[in-house]
Amino acid sequence: VETAIWFASQQLGERYELGGAGPDAWDCSGLTRAAYGAAGIGIGTHSATNQYYTLAGRGKAVSLGNVQRGDLLFWGSGGDYYHVAIYLGGGRILEAPREGVPVREYFIWGSPSAAAVARPSPPGAISDFDLACSPQ
Repeated sequence: VETAIWFASQQLGERYELGGAGPDAWDCSGLTRAAYGAAGIGIGTHSATNQYYTLAGRGKAVSLGNVQRGDLLFWGSGGDYYHVAIYLGGGRILEAPREGVPVREYFIWGSPSAAAVARPSPPGAISDFDLACSPQ
């Protein structure tokens, strides 16, 4: 988790670009995917919705009341998520928010869905689901 946060923090100030996946421009899911990829943790494709369902399918969904540093927060409704950010603790997130606003550390804004928090597994924490569903 700390590796993912470190990677994302190295992108602070980089520009936002829809579909951006680095190294100099990011969108929300491109940043989270690359950050957790740097930590050796696959979280799904370049899509906030896919990242949530990938992690939830592994049993990694947690309630907003149990959010911890490194968890991913998702914004959206009806099972469709339009934004994802990394929770830093203390009510703060690291995100690639939108056009014209660079990668930043910011307070949690709006209302992330209370059911849409996911905790990526640390390296080495492989579940039976991961073993059964991973292409080897």
